[in-house]
Amino acid sequence: MNENAHTHLTKPHKSYSELIDILISRGMIVPDIERAKRKISQIGYYRLSGFWYPCRKFKVDRNCDNVKHPVTNEQIRDDCFQENVNFNDIISLYLFDKNLRLLMLDAIERIEIQIRSIIAHEIGYHDPLGYLNKDFIKPEKCNSWQDRNGIQRNIWEEWKARHDKQISRSCEDCIVWHKKKSKPLPFWVVVEAWDFGTVSIYFNILQKKYQNRIANRLNINNSKILTSWLKEINTLRNRCAHHTRIWNQEFNHPLPTLDDPYFIDLNLDEIARKRMFGLICVLWFLVKKIGPSSNWIESVAKTLDRKPAIDSCPKTAMGFPNNKGNMLKDLFL
Repeated sequence: MNENAHTHLTKPHKSYSELIDILISRGMIVPDIERAKRKISQIGYYRLSGFWYPCRKFKVDRNCDNVKHPVTNEQIRDDCFQENVNFNDIISLYLFDKNLRLLMLDAIERIEIQIRSIIAHEIGYHDPLGYLNKDFIKPEKCNSWQDRNGIQRNIWEEWKARHDKQISRSCEDCIVWHKKKSKPLPFWVVVEAWDFGTVSIYFNILQKKYQNRIANRLNINNSKILTSWLKEINTLRNRCAHHTRIWNQEFNHPLPTLDDPYFIDLNLDEIARKRMFGLICVLWFLVKKIGPSSNWIESVAKTLDRKPAIDSCPKTAMGFPNNKGNMLKDLFL
């Protein structure tokens, strides 16, 4: 395909003024044109479109019935906006999401460092180079298998390759020093190079008895649940690290909860456990175990107070049961 053919397939380039004109023609209220152009130049039209997407009308047929996608069965959005959608509110929603991401990263950092430290201590006790020893790993994770595409896979070998890559590119002083001295890297040193995904996968492939010891350090009596939590927290961490919208995201699987008074009192339904409200509750459970004096949840509640009141972007999209008040304050403060 030649260059002209590629160009023909893409949407035409628009100036900032033209993009604002499109929004206004579709029914968005833009109180300050110059500010709107500035914000689009700073953030990007496409990135902001994810925040105003819920504000678009649903497409209807000649019978005024909502049109649904033939494959997903989801309602299809029209280009035009609902009533009273204000560009300034969209920017406020964007800033709310940004502040929420920063708070999620704050909690995730504490959890990641704590889990790394516990793993290094519990496995390093048995073998300072235990991260190289498959005796700590579930046997089935060390066996090769063929995926649906006919590719040979081996989870243990793949994890080791990921680990090696992170060690090779690490600039941590402790790792550099060991390399220069040609000294073997003990467990409590190598974990400094691990990202959350490496931590999550390693915990998942550990033998059950080691998983239990690590989980028990956090007063969690079900390592399978901790495995699920780490997987979802890692997904959240990646979204936050790449500045991707999180406030109304839905997870693929509902978060499991412990048979614990904390979760029993919360009584989270499936909707909550598939959205940010449920994940905030899980993060707060872990953060409280790590730092009992933490005021993290107070900061999250204050941020929730600053969420703009947009009819088509309700708090229920975060997994809250209703749009009244501030449920985080009611539950935790």
